[in-house]
Amino acid sequence: MANRDVLAIGTSAGGVEALIFLAKRFSREFPAAVLITIHLPSHSRSVLDELLSNAGPLPAQFARNGEVARKGRIYIAPPDRHLLLDGEKVSLGEGPRENNARPAIDPMLRSTALCCSGRAIGVVLTGSLGDGASGLWAIRQAGGIAVVQDPKDAAFAEMPMTALNRAKPDHVVALADMPLLLEKLVHQPAGETRPLPRSIRYEVEVARTGIGNMEQMDAIGRRAVLACPDCGGVMWELDEEDLIRYRCHVGHTYTAEVMSVALDENLRRALASALRALEERVALARKLYRQAIAGGHRLLAETWADKSREFEREMDVIRASIRRMDRIAAADDLKEARAAE
Repeated sequence: MANRDVLAIGTSAGGVEALIFLAKRFSREFPAAVLITIHLPSHSRSVLDELLSNAGPLPAQFARNGEVARKGRIYIAPPDRHLLLDGEKVSLGEGPRENNARPAIDPMLRSTALCCSGRAIGVVLTGSLGDGASGLWAIRQAGGIAVVQDPKDAAFAEMPMTALNRAKPDHVVALADMPLLLEKLVHQPAGETRPLPRSIRYEVEVARTGIGNMEQMDAIGRRAVLACPDCGGVMWELDEEDLIRYRCHVGHTYTAEVMSVALDENLRRALASALRALEERVALARKLYRQAIAGGHRLLAETWADKSREFEREMDVIRASIRRMDRIAAADDLKEARAAE
C-alpha cells in the first residue's frame, strides 16, 4: 500500500529559517518527495538550494521542468515560475501571479491535491497575507493531510492564521514539533481519494499554461463588480467554504484579504497621480497669473489666482487621504508585528 509520499510546503516571510530547521531534521531515508514554494524575488539569484542541502541529509535543488519527483529529495520552486506536479513529474508553470506572487503556494498545493490526492501532505508555515489557504483546502478536499504552523509560534502569523481559519487543517503545531509529526505522517498509508471541484483542474492548467477561458470562469464562479488590480479585467468570485477568492479570466488570483491590499495599492497610486497632476496645474496657473499681471490683465490674473487656490485646496484633501491610508497601513504593520511576537 502506498504511503503519503508527497510533502508540499509553502512559506513566505520568515520562511528561510523555518525551512532550514526542517531540513536539518528530515531523516536520511525520508520516504516522500518534498516540494517547497517560498516567495522569491525574480531579479536576484537564490542560494536556498545550497542552504537546505548543507543543512540536512536530503539533497535540495531548484526544480527542473519534466523531471521525476523522487522520494528523499527536495524540489524548490525557481524564481518566477509556479512549481506544479503533473503525475509523478515536476512541471514549471508560466501562469499569472496568484496573490501577487510567482511562484505562489496555492498552485503548488492545488496541483499536489489533483495529482496525489490521499498521498499528499500540505504544510503552510510562517508568512504574510493569505497565500496557501486555498491550496491547503484543496489538499483536504482530495483526501490529503493539511498541517499549519501554530500562528503563535510563527515569525509572521498572518499566513498560518489565514490557513488555520479558512482551510481547517488536520494538525496545528509549533515548528519544533513539526519534524516528528511529518515523519509520522509520511509513514502512514495513503488516504482515500476524494473528488475535487472541477475548478481545481482548471486553475492548475491556467497556472501551467497561462491560458484562461471566460466560459470556464462563468461555469465555476460568479462575476464580481471588482476589476483585476493587475490587468483591469473582469473578476469572478469563487467560494471555497469559508474562503472567498477573486480570479480574472487571465488568471490573476487573490484571496479577499490580498485583494483588499492590492486595491489599496492601486488607490494610493491613483491618489499620487492625481496629486502630481494638481501640482502641475498649480504651477501652470501661477505662471499664467504672472503673465496676466505683466500684461496688465487684472481680471484674468484674479481668475488664475482663484484657480490656483482651488487646486491647492484639492491637493490638501488628497494629501490628507494619503496620510490617512499611511496611518492605517502602519497600524496594520504594527498588529502583524505584535502577532508575531
